[in-house]
Amino acid sequence: MRFPRSRDAAVAVALLLFPPAVHAREVARAPDTRIVPNDNRHAAGTLRDGVLTVQIDARDGTWMPAGPDGHHYAVAAFGEHGKMATTPGPVLRVRLGTEIRATVHNTLAHTLWMYGLGAKRGIASDSVAIASGASHEFRFRPDAAGLFYYLGRTTAPAIEARLTDDSQLQGVLAVDSAGAPPDRIFLISNWFVFPDTTTVSGVGQHWQLSFNGLSWPNTERLDLVQGDTVHWRFINASALEHPLHLHGFYYRVDSRGDGARDSVIAPTDRHLTVTELVTSGQTMSMTWVPTRSGNWIFHCHAAGHISTEAALEADRMMPKGGMMSHMDAPGSDPLKHMNGLVLGIRVASKGEVRQASMTPARPIRLLVRSRASVYGKYVGYSFVLGGSPAEEMADSMPVPGPVLSLVKGEPVAVTIVNRSHDEAAIHWHGIELESFPDGVPNWSGTGRSTLPMIAPHESLTVRFTPPRAGTFMYHSHSNENQQISSGLYGALIVTEPGQPRDPERDKIVLFSDAGPTVNFLRPPARTLVNGRVDALPLDVKVGVPTRIRLINIRTDFDLDLTMLAGDATAQWRVLAKDGADLPANQTTARSAELHMSPGQTYDVEVTAAAAAALRLRYKTSGFPEKAAPTQYLALDVK
Repeated sequence: MRFPRSRDAAVAVALLLFPPAVHAREVARAPDTRIVPNDNRHAAGTLRDGVLTVQIDARDGTWMPAGPDGHHYAVAAFGEHGKMATTPGPVLRVRLGTEIRATVHNTLAHTLWMYGLGAKRGIASDSVAIASGASHEFRFRPDAAGLFYYLGRTTAPAIEARLTDDSQLQGVLAVDSAGAPPDRIFLISNWFVFPDTTTVSGVGQHWQLSFNGLSWPNTERLDLVQGDTVHWRFINASALEHPLHLHGFYYRVDSRGDGARDSVIAPTDRHLTVTELVTSGQTMSMTWVPTRSGNWIFHCHAAGHISTEAALEADRMMPKGGMMSHMDAPGSDPLKHMNGLVLGIRVASKGEVRQASMTPARPIRLLVRSRASVYGKYVGYSFVLGGSPAEEMADSMPVPGPVLSLVKGEPVAVTIVNRSHDEAAIHWHGIELESFPDGVPNWSGTGRSTLPMIAPHESLTVRFTPPRAGTFMYHSHSNENQQISSGLYGALIVTEPGQPRDPERDKIVLFSDAGPTVNFLRPPARTLVNGRVDALPLDVKVGVPTRIRLINIRTDFDLDLTMLAGDATAQWRVLAKDGADLPANQTTARSAELHMSPGQTYDVEVTAAAAAALRLRYKTSGFPEKAAPTQYLALDVK
């Protein structure tokens, strides 16, 4: 539960000096004041003679992000006059050159400060105070196409600290250029009390993160057809940052914005990605093509942002009797093992023909283990390779899991044997595979044929064929916040046929957690590198280009990386991101600095000069040195 880097200080001061209002609460059902989710597909107002006229009311209501049977929240939201309030608020969508005349009426008991509807866009714009019971007309003509937003605050001391009562006061402002393709717009919002010393996690009860006003498993199901070209746009109006991850496919980022400007990325500067970070107040537009049918998900890769309340408040210790006490009861919703920022995607087949490979599948056995008191009093998990010496040692708990070295175009059959006390599922992160083996329990697959959760003492075999060489990872997709932080992850490297990795010139650096994050008020656990707090040096040869495969599988924390030559920043070449090679014009030598969010991989190339003293500096981003000390990985140049 970490705030974005650029606003850490402001948000921390605001929260400490002005904690969330004590009346922030869950409320009883109140249908007459219901705030409904808005899928951002219908523009508000009346367009006539090049002028969009719209009347917007700010009013109190009841928000139900998990549906009528879930928690109910007393919040403020925007609604078009005469219609129900919505979250996000009414969509202001116009062609470039259109004048907007928006009258905002404040029916709330507090003064409403509005942002983004004046002469300037975004949070950086001047705020306009609208007293309780008063109205204000905004007149402006957007001077650039792009994706923007408007926001309001009442009880929060700063726009970044809107966590409860005024957390849903925001809406989309989209300005279209001629010929803009059809799209879908998703706005991320939050509701939570922080800090809260009454809970295990430090986050208040019933916290929520939502896409367009709904949280998984109640988020919209996105129905696509194989081969569609899909344009999605995202606004992060929450107080948190989110690494957004697409299962099974790559996507291309077309533009990035900060609410004030939306900058189109030049075609020569674009690249493929599976995980892209969007910080608070930022926007992102993306394009992708679902080339394979089946069920997929798009979600935030911060594990805490897709965790259930029960998972966040669990004690992380081995349950009495050796079985998890929070397992789904018979008849419960099988999709409720996740919560929050998850979108379900269903891709219909367009007559695809799937031919079985004539190459025999290489068998791999992967054991899932758990043991009490591995991380202090907390349980630990481990992947163990079948047939390895570790399998013969019942108490062996290697971390990270074994490096799975696969070959492009060669099929594998991975049998997952669950010898832990917990349910298990594995996601093959970044691999372009069929839906069923993708690893999301009770969702991956199609129709009634979906991947089951692997119960303790059970096993499951999944089959896939990696279609490209690159740096990937595999990790738990069950009880992620605990299982990933406590050992269930590993590197997955795919090489070209006939070109195995040369360990002298090809190194793996996997960043992970040194145990679970139980309470977000405490400093984060130290960063492990290849399973160690005291990272072992990497041997590199003078003058020989060395590929370093960087993998961040920390659960909730970004990393700032810098390669140092002495005390100066060195140079390296970035070769690939998320397993996809970068275009040649993007692989030139550059300053050796990277910001990595959870779920990202980068391949960099370092060429050490004679007698160079190289060190990779890495630090948990956004925390003071006392809370998250800087760590170093030495490169032993020979």
